[in-house]
Amino acid sequence: MPLDQDRFWKAFNPSKPLNIADAEDLRYYIDFSDVRGGNVTRQLARTIERLKDSPTCQLFTGHIGCGKSTELLCLKNHLTKEGFHVVFFESSDEMDLNDVDVTDILIAIARQVSASLESINISLKPNYFVSLFKEVSEILKTPIEISNVQFSVGLASVAASTKDSPELRRQMRQIMEPRTNSILESINLELLGPAEKVLKQKGYKGLVVLIDNLDRLDNTQKAGKPQSAYLFVDRGEQLRRLNCHVVYTIPIVLVFSNEVNPLANRFGIDPQVLPMVIVRYSDERICDSGLNLLRQVILARSFPTLASSDRLAKVEEVFEDLETLDQLCLASGGHVRNLLKLGFSCLQRMDPPFSRQCVERVIRQRRNELLRAITPDEMTLLRQVKQKKTVRGEASYEVLLKSMFVFEYRSDDYGHWFDVNPILYGDL
Repeated sequence: MPLDQDRFWKAFNPSKPLNIADAEDLRYYIDFSDVRGGNVTRQLARTIERLKDSPTCQLFTGHIGCGKSTELLCLKNHLTKEGFHVVFFESSDEMDLNDVDVTDILIAIARQVSASLESINISLKPNYFVSLFKEVSEILKTPIEISNVQFSVGLASVAASTKDSPELRRQMRQIMEPRTNSILESINLELLGPAEKVLKQKGYKGLVVLIDNLDRLDNTQKAGKPQSAYLFVDRGEQLRRLNCHVVYTIPIVLVFSNEVNPLANRFGIDPQVLPMVIVRYSDERICDSGLNLLRQVILARSFPTLASSDRLAKVEEVFEDLETLDQLCLASGGHVRNLLKLGFSCLQRMDPPFSRQCVERVIRQRRNELLRAITPDEMTLLRQVKQKKTVRGEASYEVLLKSMFVFEYRSDDYGHWFDVNPILYGDL
C-alpha cells in the first residue's frame, strides 16, 4: 500500500494527543512502559480500582509533550471499560493558567462533572451555588444566571466571563475565596455525593475526574511563592478533599523543588512521573528496544494498517534509509512530541522519502533554536548534567527541566538518571 500523503500530514500533528478510544488513534499508539521504567497509567488505575469505594487523589507529572495527555486518555478508556464514569477535561479550556486559584479549579470540576452527568440524564443543581451566584451577581452588578438553566451551562458562562476578564476574575475571587470551604462542601454534599449514589444505582463503580494541563501552570508568584506550590502545597488540603477519585496533572518543577516533601505529605502520596522513552542509557549505549519503539511512532503513522514487523520493510518509502530514521529518533531524546515535531519539519521541507540532508538540516535548525535560549550559566549546568547524569533541586536546574534542555529517564534495570537533550550534545 503506497503512502497516503494527506493522511500522513494529519497524523504528524504534534499537538494532538492520541485517544485510543478512537480506532484510528489506536493504530498510532505505542506502549512505551517497558522503556519508561514501568506502566505509570496502570499504577494510577490500580489505586482507583482497589479503593473504588473510597475517594482517592493522585498527582501526575512529566515534561510537557512527553505523552501525559495520551496516557490520561488511556486511563480514561481503561477505567470506562472497567465500569467507572470518567470525566476528562483540559484545564486550559476552563481557566487562564497564568492566574489560577483554588475556587477556579473547584468550579471547573463542578461544571465538567455536571455536564458529563447531564449527558447521561443525571441532572443535579446544588442549591448553595444558586444562592451564591445570585449574591455575586448583586454585588458585582453583573447578570449571572444559573437558576433557570442547566447547572453546567450556568457555570460555563461564569467560567467564560472570568477567563476573559482579569478584572472580573479579581472581583469575583474576592467574593469566592473566603467561601472556599463552603463551595467545597456544597460540591461534595450536593453534587459529587448524590452523583456517586445515582451512578452506582445505574451500575457504575464510581466517579473519576482527570484534570489535564495543570502542568502548564505559569510560575507566577502567589502569596510569596510560585503559583503551583501555592495551589498544591499551601492549598492542597482543599484540592484533595473532593468526594470522588481525582487525578491532577502538576508542573514537573514541583518534583524538583524544596516543596516536594510538603507536597507528598499534603496529598499522602508521591507524584507519578512519566519519564522520557530511553534511547540511550546513562553510559551512552543505545537502547535498542527504545529506539525500535520510536521508529514505530513514525512508521505507524506512515503505514497504520500494517503489522509493526512489516513496517520496517517499507522504511525507504519514508526515509532515505533506516539510519536516517534512527538519526531523527535519537535526536528526539525519547520525547515523543519532539520526534513528531522533527518529522513534521521534514514534511514542511520535502515529500517523503526524507533525505539524510533534510533530516540533518531539521536537527541543526532545532539545535540553533535551543542554543539561542541558553545563558552562559545554564550552559555550565548542562555540562555538569552531561557529566554526572543528575539534577539537583536548585531553581536554575528547574529552568533546564522546564525548558526541555534536560530530560529524565527511568529503567527497572539501570535506575534513574538525567541527561542533556541530545540535540545539544555536540555543543557541550
